[in-house]
Amino acid sequence: MIRLDFPARLLVAAMIVFATAWPVRAGDYAGSKACADCHDEQYENFARHSKKAKSWHSVEIMASDLTPEELRGCYDCHTTGHGRGGFRDYQSTPELADVGCESCHGPGAAHIDSGGDPGLVVRRPALETCESCHNAERVADFKFKPLLFSGAH
Repeated sequence: MIRLDFPARLLVAAMIVFATAWPVRAGDYAGSKACADCHDEQYENFARHSKKAKSWHSVEIMASDLTPEELRGCYDCHTTGHGRGGFRDYQSTPELADVGCESCHGPGAAHIDSGGDPGLVVRRPALETCESCHNAERVADFKFKPLLFSGAH
């Protein structure tokens, strides 16, 4: 039996929550610009003011100093849907290269295809969704303060 210390257990729990938060299959992600068609005010605020909307820039800066495995680890938190049917690489899925709407609200293609059925996205993400990336190991680094319902976008 493998015994994990508290930070490792917390990380494993966060990964399980994040990986099972939404049933995902390839093609479920649409990209944040697709959300702008109906949610233009939220999209504009997010795109203009959120550091998350520009997260690919951080990956670009660091990429040359990282191994492929380390780079894939960056993709998990700095892109949308990596490893869950979303971001694959910048060349094939540039619309998912930043942290976007679907990182918090879940894959949006079915929501869009349905004409906006609110039951097909997560309207109010749980704090656990944020903590999949903003976890105990990273909180000090990023000075994370949850902004779930305070107009983060």
